Amino acid sequence: MSWLPLLALIWPAWLSRTPEQSSPIWRRRSLIVLIGVLTLRYLLWRVSASLNLSTPLSTTLSLLLLAAEGWLLLSGMVPFVLAWRRFPDRRPAMHQLREQWRQSHWAPSVDILVPTYGEPINVLERTLIGCCSQTYPHTHVWVLDDSGRREVKALASRHGCTYVHRPVRSSAKAGNLNHGLRRCRGELVAVFDADFIPQTTFLENSIGFLLDPEVGLLQTPQTFINADPVMRNLRMERWLLSDEESFYRWIEPVRDSWGAVVCAGTAFLARRSALDSVGGFVERAISEDFVTGINLRRKGWRLLYLQQKLSAGLAAETMADFVRQRQRWASGTLQSLRLPEGPLRGGGLTPWQRVAYLEGVVHWINNVPRLVLILMPLSYGLLGTLPILITADDAVGLLLPLWATLLMGVGWLNRGSRTAVLSELTGWVLTVPLTVTVLANLMGRIGGFRVTPKHQRRDRGSWSLQLSLPLLALLALNLFNLHGLLKPQAALDSAAFDGRPLGLVWAVLNLLSLFIALRACWDPPSQDPSPWQAIETPAWFQDDGGHRHACTLKAISECGAELELHAERTPLVASSTLGWCKEVPPLPVQLETARGLQLAVRWGPLSPMQRKQLIRWLFCRPNCWRDRMPPPEWKALGALLTKLFSAPSRRPFDRCLMQQTEVNGSGSRIG
Repeated sequence: MSWLPLLALIWPAWLSRTPEQSSPIWRRRSLIVLIGVLTLRYLLWRVSASLNLSTPLSTTLSLLLLAAEGWLLLSGMVPFVLAWRRFPDRRPAMHQLREQWRQSHWAPSVDILVPTYGEPINVLERTLIGCCSQTYPHTHVWVLDDSGRREVKALASRHGCTYVHRPVRSSAKAGNLNHGLRRCRGELVAVFDADFIPQTTFLENSIGFLLDPEVGLLQTPQTFINADPVMRNLRMERWLLSDEESFYRWIEPVRDSWGAVVCAGTAFLARRSALDSVGGFVERAISEDFVTGINLRRKGWRLLYLQQKLSAGLAAETMADFVRQRQRWASGTLQSLRLPEGPLRGGGLTPWQRVAYLEGVVHWINNVPRLVLILMPLSYGLLGTLPILITADDAVGLLLPLWATLLMGVGWLNRGSRTAVLSELTGWVLTVPLTVTVLANLMGRIGGFRVTPKHQRRDRGSWSLQLSLPLLALLALNLFNLHGLLKPQAALDSAAFDGRPLGLVWAVLNLLSLFIALRACWDPPSQDPSPWQAIETPAWFQDDGGHRHACTLKAISECGAELELHAERTPLVASSTLGWCKEVPPLPVQLETARGLQLAVRWGPLSPMQRKQLIRWLFCRPNCWRDRMPPPEWKALGALLTKLFSAPSRRPFDRCLMQQTEVNGSGSRIG
């Protein structure tokens, strides 16, 4: 009976009652087996009974669709197979190793390298404040400036950092880092991009892992102080996680279990002798981090991954920059296949380590078959050709069990870091440009390194025509396709009419996905590019007259704060200040606007010391970045549909906010 396979859905539904990280490993493995069996069952049916070979055109389209589906399903099984092995979570060991290191009396000198090329001064200053505020004392901060700006040199001097500018700029970031390595002599080396701010305890929590002399590098996660353009433009900051969360919460830990940790280029601590053993960072590589990490592994060094969030950076701020950043990552990963230091060539890697590294390459190639799936529904209404022969019984007995299991199980397997549907819907904006990048790389056209612009002021909202035009073209084609599918029965041949239900469902889903992708391409104006953080902590107003009024701090940034009063409106006077913790003295405030018991205030003039204390509290205090769990996907889908026709805002009380860990009145973390 065709409905019997639907009984398989009981298992992922039961598993989802308990978080994966709290479940025994046999449950994870059982779901992987179930997905594998349903995938092979579906593909066997696709090969044996679903191909339309009646005409040359239908044969071509049917085989092309089968190839695209087969590639995506089988390549999608690779991370599941890699997840068969138990993977480590080193957060519990972090405190134990920190104590062991303190008792060992090993006090290595640490060079902190901050490569920079054109980033705004206030962005770079945040990073230098974090680097110079480390609780571990034996550090030396190096500002490696490839732009040669006087203001950067003055900033480095003001914070007690060593400024380095190389006379000839070559090999982009890798060349800059290697030039810095030739100048410094520390036993350990930490690297932070110019927009990545370490917490004050980054080194204290990391050095213990290098007590093992075989460990060459410790990588920590990347998280962000601002929402990426997809989250912000769709007003889904509360409902979605950033694009990188899946990598750092699931993919990187899984690779860690195979000894194939990926160096991410920032927020890592390395042993100087390990870097020297491979000749430093690989300068011929666009993704010098990825290739250098493989090179270290090949030389026998262990690379570890610590899941604790110990730093945070700036995500790309416009959709065009977001896509260009991914295109650079794709180019660098694909280029690694041609390099002797890459995952394909040379020895020193186990077969499973090669698979783990190559899975990252396949991730980018998947955009090509994904584009095929976007275009294939056009064959129904525009060409009158069925690319797949499927009956209602086939859909219920073969297609539905597989896709429903994936829908229910993927989010559970990756610990809530990536949704099954929403991640694909919002990823459509990337499909066309990344397909172009992949095809260009396969033909030998490799892009170069380009720094992603940060902290940009935008006085007006805008569309990126480069991204919007392909989506508009696809939208128009799908509308014509839908019109063809809605023709009366007499206007269609029998085969086309039989395939119309699937074609209609496919076309409607395509139209919805394209509209969401197009909506995500609208970047709103941003007169204040400072990232705002959502937080809830007791606070108070006070003034020179001795008056003190309690309130609750709801949101905060380098420019101001939003609060909720506990009683009637508090009169703000010229001497009013706002306090909320012992690490930052009460800061002067000026009223921006009010709404009932809610107040939005701007900071008054701040001294350099006050600004430094504010930044240190905002971005550098320990444990300020938490692993947020998104709401259930069905709720997020409902929220997305209600927000499609409303524009994102940066107005008071309706800002784009990133959630921080709650603190009590003394500034300590709660929980």
